[in-house]
Amino acid sequence: MAKFLSQDQINEYKECFSLYDKEQRGKIKATDLMVVMRCLGASPTPREVQRHLQIHGIDRDGELDFSTFLTIMHSQIKQEDPKKEILLAMLMTDKEKKGYIMASELRSKLMKLGEKLTHKEVDDLFKEANIEPNGKVKYDEFIHKITIPVWDY
Repeated sequence: MAKFLSQDQINEYKECFSLYDKEQRGKIKATDLMVVMRCLGASPTPREVQRHLQIHGIDRDGELDFSTFLTIMHSQIKQEDPKKEILLAMLMTDKEKKGYIMASELRSKLMKLGEKLTHKEVDDLFKEANIEPNGKVKYDEFIHKITIPVWDY
């Protein structure tokens, strides 16, 4: 993995990983994976995290070591920039170039295109991003809100 990631990246990943390695055994819980990835600037969906765990044969109650974590982070950051993907999807919907789309239209797209979300997942996303069900969704605000790291209390 060292040939794909810079030493600075590895050091940053190790520092964050260590914060969640509560028993200092060189492992984190699978349930912490999304939070750790988001703390490092990645924006995986719950399904992507589940897929990463499945690829490495780790169940939801399992643990992963730093080497596996590096492999997962490398795989995740290789994917296209999520902010760019979201912006392109929203621009395709906004034919009149208003800079926003209606929440109902966004809900429809999220439930039908790409990695389809459920009604509840969209509700949770809207709640997290403070979007009114019948409101307007401005691209830049929406993208910023949904791609910032999750708070770890």
